[in-house]
Amino acid sequence: MTTHSSNFNLRDEIKEYWSMRAATFDQQPGHEIFSDQERLAWHDLFRRHLGDGTGKRALDLASGTGVISHLMHDIGFEVTGLDWSEAMLEKARAKSKQRQSNIRFLLGDAENTLEDDNSYDVIVTRHLVWTLVDPAAAFAEWFRVLKPGGKLLVVDGDFVSPTWISSLNRVMAGFLKSFGLKREAAEMPQLKTHQDILSRVHFSQGARADEVTSMLKTAGFDPVVADFNMRQIHRAQSKHLTLAKGLERRAQHRYAICATKP
Repeated sequence: MTTHSSNFNLRDEIKEYWSMRAATFDQQPGHEIFSDQERLAWHDLFRRHLGDGTGKRALDLASGTGVISHLMHDIGFEVTGLDWSEAMLEKARAKSKQRQSNIRFLLGDAENTLEDDNSYDVIVTRHLVWTLVDPAAAFAEWFRVLKPGGKLLVVDGDFVSPTWISSLNRVMAGFLKSFGLKREAAEMPQLKTHQDILSRVHFSQGARADEVTSMLKTAGFDPVVADFNMRQIHRAQSKHLTLAKGLERRAQHRYAICATKP
């Protein structure tokens, strides 16, 4: 494992990695929305935990190309998207212009937002928590930014621990490699960088719901409720994935955690 002198260096690497991924981010199922079925499933998840968005301010942290921001905008939230990658924000702003939405996209750090105290009704994150260098500090920051009674919705998962299907997929990948069939060469540097970063973040062993829930409670959130009912979203996504990838996604420990600021 590469030795790094400070957390800042790791965070800078994470920023660079996602900037590199911006060009192809929207091409992947699980990032962009590829069907009305999936769009409606996301709307249902948000309404289930956050209610109707009318008159509420929402902050989408690590907003990327604006996928979640637009889903929140669909159901009435006044949305601000925050991301530290200019490459991601460029795509998000172009998408917003094309869709004629009034979403505000800002350059900023999800772990240190610089937003005012008690300024948002809702904070939402998707696939951010597993990358956090200092989740305790980030959760305290999000608690500060939410209004009393405001809600944080974390959509994330353990993408590290093996499942029966991921183990089978690895065996099959090795089998295919023995016949000269392997990943495209262009994918290999990204995969290596991803694995290197993952080995050094806080949740390097996987962001399990129980640990995330416990840390959110320590930050002051109460109640904190974990929801594992992601079936409708995964079913819609699986139609645009290989059979093996679709099964792996359903088998993974994925969840939505809704935490309320008292």
